[in-house]
Amino acid sequence: MKNKPQIQNRKSLRLKDYDYSQTGFYFVTIVTQDRECLFGEIFDGEIILNDAGKMIRDIWLQLPIHYNGVKLDLFQVMPSHLHGIIFLTVNNKNVGIGPCACPDRGQPRGVVPTLSLSDIIHRFKTFSTKKYIEGVKQYNWIRFNIKLWQRSFYDHVIKNETDLNNIREYIVNNPVRWELDKESPDVNM
Repeated sequence: MKNKPQIQNRKSLRLKDYDYSQTGFYFVTIVTQDRECLFGEIFDGEIILNDAGKMIRDIWLQLPIHYNGVKLDLFQVMPSHLHGIIFLTVNNKNVGIGPCACPDRGQPRGVVPTLSLSDIIHRFKTFSTKKYIEGVKQYNWIRFNIKLWQRSFYDHVIKNETDLNNIREYIVNNPVRWELDKESPDVNM
């Protein structure tokens, strides 16, 4: 019998017993593997997206087209990460896939499952990684080390309008504060 590699247990950042498919606003941060700056650069407090960054932006903007019940609020693609606010509605059903059998999720045949925040981010990461690999092959984009994105993502359930407005302000000011941002490779942690 082969020895299985030890998988490091990571503490989940998700709220215990919280349903991340329910209606609400969610703030997410998705970071590149090793915080590599692959999507552009900050110049004079503004993000200048390269072609890869524009691709990331475009895929993010397409989420509501592909997933019913997903709406986007403010977002910002940064050189090494993306900050965004997602609004999930009650009608958050996985459209465009058609009827499916999902016995592993307890879904009977023909029932289209509701997507959780994790499902949406997983799909975003998967599709953007595929498109990025195409860009590496076709346009010589910077290669990434094994994975484009770090495992998991940061999320925050937005509780009220004050919280929402504070997060919007954070997103808008993120390029100006790049030198202080913990996701910037220039910041010593």
